[in-house]
Amino acid sequence: MSEPQGSEGTTQRLPVIEKDDTLGWPADPDTDGPPPVQDGGDGGGGGRFWSVRRVPAGIVALLLLIAAGAFLYDIAAVRAGRPGLYWRRELARQLAARPLDDTWVLVGAGVTAVLGLWLLVLAATPGLRHLLPMRRAHPDVRAGLHRDAAALVLRDRAMEIAGVRAARVRLRRRRADVRVVSHFRTPEDVRADLDTVLTEAVRGLGLTRPHALTVRVTRLGRKG
Repeated sequence: MSEPQGSEGTTQRLPVIEKDDTLGWPADPDTDGPPPVQDGGDGGGGGRFWSVRRVPAGIVALLLLIAAGAFLYDIAAVRAGRPGLYWRRELARQLAARPLDDTWVLVGAGVTAVLGLWLLVLAATPGLRHLLPMRRAHPDVRAGLHRDAAALVLRDRAMEIAGVRAARVRLRRRRADVRVVSHFRTPEDVRADLDTVLTEAVRGLGLTRPHALTVRVTRLGRKG
């Protein structure tokens, strides 16, 4: 039986095709560690989120609408030859008769000044203290972390440390107060582990302004 021609003991290797699991898609970014920072910056540049203040704005708009409607109705009544509204005539008479140092005049001026100052404070402050701004990974996207959620993350990290029986975390404006109760380990060892773990946890939250840590460890007293 003759062999086919062209196969005089020579073999030719076939090309190897490697399997690509990504199917042309870019690899997923590494999700471990703190969020990425925007190139060319420190990831900051954003203060607190501004509140829309729907309730104060709605109250002011409603009061202005009522006052404007009453004055327009009074003006239309006077133009039609009817007498003005009683409350407007009485208010004008009281303002003309009462002196400036009258008690009711001073009370009304004080209330008006307080309301005006309240509106100025609302207009000049951002509000939303419960929402902590996070570092920007993209120039067009802003992210925020709820204050209670951040405190819960720090508390869970503190509870993972050996020797911690109970932990309580309270996030203030610039500081994170951590109160820990230890039992079978010395407070010094627990405090050292807390400083290391919680410092890393605060950095991992990805906040624009990381909170300073204040850690207090107390030893559980013996019963009896």
